[in-house]
Amino acid sequence: MRVPWKDRLLLLLVPPLIAGTFGVPVSAPASAAERLDFQRDVRPVLAQFCFRCHGPDAEHRAGELRLDDRVSATAPRAAGPAIVPGQPDDSVLIHRIMAADEAQRMPPPDSRLVLGPQERATLRRWIAEGAEYQPPWSLVPPRAAVWPAVRHTSWPRGPLDGFVLARLEQLGETPSPEASRETLLRRAALDLSGLPPTLDQLDDGLADPSVDAYERAVDRLLASPSFGERQAVEWLDAARYADTNGYFGDHPRTAWLWRDWVIAACNHNLPFDEFTIRQLAGDLLPQPSVADRIATGFHRNQMANNETGIIDEEYRVEYVADRVRTLGMAWMGLTLECSRCQLAPSLKETKMPVSVPTKSSPATVASSRITRLTSFCGKLASMRCQLAP
Repeated sequence: MRVPWKDRLLLLLVPPLIAGTFGVPVSAPASAAERLDFQRDVRPVLAQFCFRCHGPDAEHRAGELRLDDRVSATAPRAAGPAIVPGQPDDSVLIHRIMAADEAQRMPPPDSRLVLGPQERATLRRWIAEGAEYQPPWSLVPPRAAVWPAVRHTSWPRGPLDGFVLARLEQLGETPSPEASRETLLRRAALDLSGLPPTLDQLDDGLADPSVDAYERAVDRLLASPSFGERQAVEWLDAARYADTNGYFGDHPRTAWLWRDWVIAACNHNLPFDEFTIRQLAGDLLPQPSVADRIATGFHRNQMANNETGIIDEEYRVEYVADRVRTLGMAWMGLTLECSRCQLAPSLKETKMPVSVPTKSSPATVASSRITRLTSFCGKLASMRCQLAP
């Protein structure tokens, strides 16, 4: 599945506008005119003040109440449901966080946690709006955004402009005057190549009299080798790439071959499913090329410790855990940290991403891994297709 150059440009520019990119909300808190977002506005409050005693940890849970689970939070109880969607005055949660009596107030005084007026107002407003829960952003299939209503309908020139203008109008601001061509060319060069434009690039852009001169300048930047270098930066960060080993010695390592492979993949528009499979299991492909083997360098980006006196097995397990965590964060937006400690009673019942010895032949293991990876990539591709208009 190939993504055209201009669509790749859109994918590069859109993430800063989307809340929850890489799991970090980047949009401002909800205004009075819009509904609260559970992951952005509500969950941080519950996680900080409530989940310690009323969260997923059964060992430390109090009162058999889970505020991270809507079924438990809204279930009938002797004193009434903790949350009554749409009715904050009937919700025990609101009564307890607003209680004047310290013996009744939540969080309890011995927790040393104090809800401020803003946090209380957020919880009250959330319940009044229906107490909607949402799963983590990475588990929600992408869907096309609804075009926002704007007052100055003549200003937007493209799909993204409407969202920018809607936010400006919400803040009571107006768009700035259009930038000069020199400024636009500089911004495009910095965004797409990570470098300021050269004098020749500026001269070519300014001397072009055509009505699509800016688009032609952008096309030249997209076709330059620097575009792949700029686009690869985010993936190198996600894969924790470095030119040294870390730890106390921080000795140099030879990993630039994998870095260059990622840059080449971006510049050659390698389909994302192939990009994924080659990095996760390129060495298991039928008749793998040298490039396919280099792609698996993704797994070797963890820190390496060569300190005298360390226990080799301890750090081998640490490296495996780091690879599993990085794989989950890079492809699924999940750390998979639970798999480090939460083991089933036996290895036969444990479906862990960590390799364990088996009696299967290498060919069978390779075939199984490729099948699972292909299915996984298909799901990712299907989710990405939902972004298309």
